[in-house]
Amino acid sequence: MSATNSHPPLRAVPFRAPTARLALRSEGPSAGRAELDGAWWPRSRDLPGELSALADVLDPLWGRITRIALNPRHWPVLPPRLVVNGHVVKVGWFTSELDPHRIVLLSYSAGRWNLLVIPPETDAPSAARLMATASADTGPPMTATALMTAERVPHGIGEGAGKGRRDAVLSSHGRYQRRSAGR
Repeated sequence: MSATNSHPPLRAVPFRAPTARLALRSEGPSAGRAELDGAWWPRSRDLPGELSALADVLDPLWGRITRIALNPRHWPVLPPRLVVNGHVVKVGWFTSELDPHRIVLLSYSAGRWNLLVIPPETDAPSAARLMATASADTGPPMTATALMTAERVPHGIGEGAGKGRRDAVLSSHGRYQRRSAGR
């Protein structure tokens, strides 16, 4: 006896890993007194291209991004609106009101998120520390510029003012403590 199968044959669907390098607080957008909701490490300064990868990850988690606000210091091209994943995202830029290392994402359904923007040219170890610190659920709130400044303090200059200050700033935020304890 032969069996017939009315279902179409299964096809392999390619898996597309998220391209956005992103770390988010576990509490969700703007929970409590947090200064930052996480960190984003774009691969370039091409805002239209990079925002699409970011929205691929955030739209399902937080709702459709409808507006972004940022400081134009680190973005060479800022169009008034972008089409991201089939919908329009309005872009606003503010030179004195916004931290140059932060992006604000807005959604009608879920609210506002503040992300540290790690410069694309940042080396991987520094970016990992910044992402971990910005997405921390513990420690006092820190601004995006304060985190970037603490990370820029030179490495390997001994226990002098630079390294000690950097370790103190980051460990007070609860992220750097484990890393510095093993030295």
